[in-house]
Amino acid sequence: MHLFINAAAASAGGGLTYIRNIVPHIAANQNVRATILLEAGFARNLGTAPNLTLIESRNFPNSGLRFLAEQYLVPALIRSYRADVLICTGNFAIANSPVPQILLSRNALYTSRDFSSDVRSRGHYRLWLDNEVKSAFAKWSIQTADVVVAPSEAFARELRLWTGRPVAAIHHGFDPCVFAGDASPLPDDVQSKLNAGNDTVRLLFVSHYNYYRNFEILIRAMPLLKRKLQPRRVVLFLTCNLGAQRNSNGYCSENAAALVRELGLENEIVELGAVPYQKLHQVYRAANIYVTPAYAESFAHPLVEAMASGVVVVASDLVVHREICGDAASYFDRFSPRELADRVLEVAASPQTAAGMSAKGMQRAAQFSWRKHVEQIIALAKQLTG
Repeated sequence: MHLFINAAAASAGGGLTYIRNIVPHIAANQNVRATILLEAGFARNLGTAPNLTLIESRNFPNSGLRFLAEQYLVPALIRSYRADVLICTGNFAIANSPVPQILLSRNALYTSRDFSSDVRSRGHYRLWLDNEVKSAFAKWSIQTADVVVAPSEAFARELRLWTGRPVAAIHHGFDPCVFAGDASPLPDDVQSKLNAGNDTVRLLFVSHYNYYRNFEILIRAMPLLKRKLQPRRVVLFLTCNLGAQRNSNGYCSENAAALVRELGLENEIVELGAVPYQKLHQVYRAANIYVTPAYAESFAHPLVEAMASGVVVVASDLVVHREICGDAASYFDRFSPRELADRVLEVAASPQTAAGMSAKGMQRAAQFSWRKHVEQIIALAKQLTG
């Protein structure tokens, strides 16, 4: 069977993580061939295999132009390479696919009322409108594809309610050997920042800056933790840089940076900057507690990465977070800095509680498998081809 995988929209975050992890398992399956359309420059990160053909798309100035170009480009490529099934990984379908189509839908912002309200409250109406337009295309895509797959049952249920269409749930996976395979040291500047000293409660949040990860709630919890943990020190490590510049997705972190200064947290919040994926395992292992206040998620890979690293998880009380972590995490109201601080304090005050949660987390993380994920996607493709 020949799969055509449209991954041209995988340019950051979870999209890159997804492609990076599924390709080795496709390459190892000798009963499948795959032609993969990628963003320009990304093919060199994936290696080669006899059953893989990697094609690089041209760069487009925005996602709208890329979407329109794909509507013409992808059907032509499918015919040219004589593929049997199309798999679209980036939330948007192809209108006139010449073969059966599987759509992977994983963007929780298209259905999130919290995100819509948040962006409007910040006065970012252009970003709000952009999300509304993409939401319409995402909804159309779910109604167009032959099969739609979500990365969690929680998100699949949300998509079913939104569109009235059947949506399958296939968990994203985790590969501990790939994740922790690079033993080379961290860059000196990152390692020096992680050396926070003894008797320090080290918190970690892995994310580039955006609004739906709810950074400000986490920042507002820090003065409470700082006061109640004395004389112990508390430090929050971020894998991004807060500042006045907008990032590539249009999110402005200036208010978050101003909040850090206003609360006097310059020494308690340490910005590591972007850390390469292959070195992230070292950052996780330097932390005591992984904290996420996100108000919208469809899967949340860092939760699995943290659990697999033995790090205790404190997460906002989302249905999807409970699905992924079960009783291995502690939960708080997503808009309550005080509840967040209370959950962290409970873990920090009890080494026995922390050890028990760490053990449960490692067991939970072992349930997620990229090999299993790929096998289930291929099984769906086989059903479509009869």
